[in-house]
Amino acid sequence: MKPPIRAAALALAVLLTASACAKQEEPQSAPAPSGTAGQQVVRTPSGSAGPTCTLEKFGGEKFDLTTATVGFSQSEKEANPFRIAETKSIKDEAAKLGIADLKVTNAQSQFSKQITDVQQLIAQGVRLLVIAPLNSDGWEPVLQQAAAKKIPIITVDRQINAEPCADYLTFIGSDFYEQGRRAADRMIEALSGQGKVAILLGAPGNNVTTERTNGFKDRVKEKAPGITISFEQTGEFAREKGQQVTEQLIQSNPDINGIYAENDEMALGAVTALKGAGKEPGDIKIVSVDGTRSAVQAIADGWLHAVIESNPRFGPLAFETARKFLDGEPIPGKVIISDRDYDSGNAEDALGEAY
Repeated sequence: MKPPIRAAALALAVLLTASACAKQEEPQSAPAPSGTAGQQVVRTPSGSAGPTCTLEKFGGEKFDLTTATVGFSQSEKEANPFRIAETKSIKDEAAKLGIADLKVTNAQSQFSKQITDVQQLIAQGVRLLVIAPLNSDGWEPVLQQAAAKKIPIITVDRQINAEPCADYLTFIGSDFYEQGRRAADRMIEALSGQGKVAILLGAPGNNVTTERTNGFKDRVKEKAPGITISFEQTGEFAREKGQQVTEQLIQSNPDINGIYAENDEMALGAVTALKGAGKEPGDIKIVSVDGTRSAVQAIADGWLHAVIESNPRFGPLAFETARKFLDGEPIPGKVIISDRDYDSGNAEDALGEAY
């Protein structure tokens, strides 16, 4: 049974303490609890409740968030609703907490620019960094500079390949592998376990693409040997690219039955391509990940079969994590949030809660 959709004001997610983390059981691939509108429900993935980080262990000094300079580095152009909602959440929570000096940069989807952006933030005297990384590798120059000044770094949405509590403080985000598994469950359901599926891959070079792909493939192999993954190509998490790749797909694989898009923007580009090819809603089953309002509407309109949410509203949880850290409380190296599913049973009612 799907959890009920409840309209409510934005609520502050509660960060589990280390002792609570150790008691949590890993949920299965069933839809996660929805919480209230905009809320991020925290859970702990299997094996992540190990070493935690404290201010004393990190070696930094306590400071007042409201009077400190805080930096937020956004990775991608804010044409994507996920990025718009993410940046808004950070800005809104900073304003709510009375943080007077929040410096926000946008790398415009250029990794070299993001590195430069963060280095400039460090030079400007930030005491805390919140980073939405474009790539998972290549952060060594930034990490070394931040470590030298004992600047805690909280990464959101995407992980960096480094050591928590040594190179950065913690990662806050979704379980991307589990998202891929849940998307596969929905595709298996849509195709009754038989058919040919294409994957619109996200941008290369980050853990989101890798884990959403592996989770989907592993689940299909485990549960639906009658489904063949016959096409894979990157759509770079972009709507236009998703449309272009799907146009090629229709020509090269006219008998395709399903499309797994690793974000909603590519899924919506695929819908545009299918419409242009004269397809009808439901002719090709589409499952995607994100939970944007346009994608949820596309479910209601019959073009998408299901969407696995990836909640971008990190502001409350990021700053609550920072506050707990500065107060000396232990912080886990990875904080995983639970995301809901959208389908034809809840899409219309959930539109007001999508981003």
